[in-house]
Amino acid sequence: MDKALVIFSGGLDSTTCLYWAIKHFKEVYAITFDYGQRHRLEIEFAKRIAKKLKVKEHFIFKIDLSQFGGSALTDPSIEIPDRKEDEITKEEIPVTYVPFRNGVFLSIAVAYAETRRIQHIVGGWNAVDFSGYPDCRPSFIKAMEKAINEGTKMANEGSPFTIHAPLINLSKSQIIALGLSYGADYSYSLSCYRGQETPCLKCDSCKLRAKGWREIGILDHLIERLLREGKLNDIPAIYRP
Repeated sequence: MDKALVIFSGGLDSTTCLYWAIKHFKEVYAITFDYGQRHRLEIEFAKRIAKKLKVKEHFIFKIDLSQFGGSALTDPSIEIPDRKEDEITKEEIPVTYVPFRNGVFLSIAVAYAETRRIQHIVGGWNAVDFSGYPDCRPSFIKAMEKAINEGTKMANEGSPFTIHAPLINLSKSQIIALGLSYGADYSYSLSCYRGQETPCLKCDSCKLRAKGWREIGILDHLIERLLREGKLNDIPAIYRP
């Protein structure tokens, strides 16, 4: 396959997707969204990872979703919840859901891809170890692909888009294992919803990440780096078996 565009946040899942795309495509582009998120440090980490992996082009797209509010990730007045690990995958959608974020991101990513004749869009959506967001489910991805191919010039002229979701049915530990099989380095991938380099270890994202590394029995590359740099004094209890 020729060219692919990765929707790349700088988090663990999208970092895995970037390595996956480099393995499967000749040319890889990346798009990162600066959308008013409180965890903005992920953008800087995304730049670092994309540069290291020498993607063809890394585009930072600015769009301020904080104008809408309604999410703890874009509105500092809404507290990020600290849920128990066994509560995270329940049906209730948490306040960290950003209204239709993946729909917005996919639409913009496809518009960008169309200008560069990129037919393949890759994203780290997951419906196993996730917080229950409706825009991470297989049915949503399939519906968006159909709409995109209905409404784009490129698709109507015979070059349809394909949305790839290689992580959609994988657990967090399986995602990490997949990335490691491609030689992934996660030391600068950021998952914490609170946007700290040293993870809070309390939010959904931190807990799911720690669970994944615990299950494969390897110390998280990020934690390993923070220990080495003296930013952590010991391995956090959440990472211990």
